[in-house]
Amino acid sequence: MERELALVPPGGSVTTAFWGGGTPGLLPAEDLHRLGKAMVKAGGQPAEWSVELAPSSVRADKLKALRDVGVTRVSMGVQSFDDATLDALGRRHSTKQIHDAWELVQAAGFKSVNLDLIFAVPGQDEARWEADLRTAIALQPEHLSTYCLTFEEDTAMFVKLSKGKVKIDHELEAHLYRRTWKILNEAGYEQYEISNFARPGHACEHNLATWDMQEWIGYGPSASSQFAGRRQTNVHDLEQWLKGVESGNLATEQITELTPELLLCDALVFGLRTNAGVKPSALAQRFATPLPPKFTTFAQQLAEEDLATWDGTTLVLTDEGRLRADAVGRKIMHIF
Repeated sequence: MERELALVPPGGSVTTAFWGGGTPGLLPAEDLHRLGKAMVKAGGQPAEWSVELAPSSVRADKLKALRDVGVTRVSMGVQSFDDATLDALGRRHSTKQIHDAWELVQAAGFKSVNLDLIFAVPGQDEARWEADLRTAIALQPEHLSTYCLTFEEDTAMFVKLSKGKVKIDHELEAHLYRRTWKILNEAGYEQYEISNFARPGHACEHNLATWDMQEWIGYGPSASSQFAGRRQTNVHDLEQWLKGVESGNLATEQITELTPELLLCDALVFGLRTNAGVKPSALAQRFATPLPPKFTTFAQQLAEEDLATWDGTTLVLTDEGRLRADAVGRKIMHIF
């Protein structure tokens, strides 16, 4: 990682950083500290620095190392406080480990703490999901992320789905989405993106910059980047990645040249996932490319179908529109 940072320097002051893609907490404290120092040396001290941790990997010495290098935000992948749900998800941690980890994280004194939760898990009904939400709220984290379960290929859950052992209930998913938004709003968490909620001043700036199509550089296997006019991903294979770093010729794939049209399209698609919505004409001006002729008609249609509000300047999805955000995004891509 130190070599890669030297090969691809940030080229300026870094404003946000995010360590994820699994659990950085698997590293021992001294490695976390060394990696953090290397990143700061390469790009400066970020104003917001998030690190993902699995409850089973949380240790006091690791948290101290993260605090010492300047980490401001910990995101803990709780997923559920119910052992049966955790078992269905194949998670390695228990509810006891979650609470033990929470106490350690709180004692470490990070500026912001996020908890990740997953709903619509096979076997999980509305009561069990609401119990998870209430338990999370009682802990009073500054940020909560709630994700509807997606079935990724090559996972045990996907195999069960393909064999008909579990089924997707779209009506239940929509109901749980709506209940989540209502419960968290009443608890003082402002929704700022379909799956993300925060107390004032604690929204994840790194994610907001990503959805706004800013530039970022990813380091390590599987890390994706968007900078210098292209979008690319480091190879996921560790040996290939190591060979690339050692040879000074990084192994990358999925390389896409970033045209103004592509950036405008993606800014509209991802921006609409946020509660602030988008200002299409302003984005067109920013990327110096015109909106497709059909876009205004499309925005009007969304408003007529009560999927969005549109005043000619700002387009914001309604609650119903947010439930259909993927479909809306696909239509925008088709227009482009």
